[in-house]
Amino acid sequence: MSHTRPLPEWQALAALEDRALPLLDVALLIARDEYPDLDPRRYALRVQGHASHLRRAVEREPQLALKMRAINHYLFEEVGYAGNHDEYYDPRNSYINEVFERRLGNPISLALVQMAVSREVGLPLDGVSFPGHFLVRLPVDNGVLVMDPFNRGRPLDVDELRERASAHLGGGMPDDDALSQILHPASNRAILVRMLRNLHGVYQKHGDWERAVRSADRLLRLLPDDAEALRDRGLGYLELGHSAGARENLQRYLHRAPGAPDAAKVRLRLIEAGLQRGRLH
Repeated sequence: MSHTRPLPEWQALAALEDRALPLLDVALLIARDEYPDLDPRRYALRVQGHASHLRRAVEREPQLALKMRAINHYLFEEVGYAGNHDEYYDPRNSYINEVFERRLGNPISLALVQMAVSREVGLPLDGVSFPGHFLVRLPVDNGVLVMDPFNRGRPLDVDELRERASAHLGGGMPDDDALSQILHPASNRAILVRMLRNLHGVYQKHGDWERAVRSADRLLRLLPDDAEALRDRGLGYLELGHSAGARENLQRYLHRAPGAPDAAKVRLRLIEAGLQRGRLH
């Protein structure tokens, strides 16, 4: 991420190939909705500062796993980045500028910091859309090193990974092939979508429908045909009294996902939207 390059525009993101999506830049773009005076250069320089501090220590280590340990020690022990266990659903945990400033975050935002700094010093650290908590992975000589950024970058062995996955797979223990698929690197688009889904969930839970709708709308800028985001935006519009917008979004959702488990419930809400009087959107 260049500290002189402006952030991308939302309307351009859908057309970009995944590898052309600048991960940290778009995370800052998400944050700028909530913090319009945000200066992206500040956080580009923060990443570069972390990398400059680390570069010599990383170069000294002969093995990738040891290089990664040096990065984690610096970020999580010396600088003090940490998982916000006490207020997990605080929306600030999802805004990358707040994570840099407060040194507190959720798994995916801490992973972004860890990935940005690691890549700046030459380590190909990737994200993993693991069930439950987001993880990171680094290819090493004898396989892959999987770490938990929410818990100070702690390495996870195969048994713990199986148990964690099992809790979200109906209790079934994944075999080697299934676990390998689960641990596949997440695309940039998938990471950003997961960040926005997290934000939508937090705002929906607290009845903050303006911000919930904004989160769903931003997700649709990345994935214009995403049925779940269409539904979420439509239901948010309904809560805000935007009847026409709700009707259009929910009809599109039912067209794309007619057999969805919540289709009957959404149809009922559509009837309500058709009957209620609300301002157009």
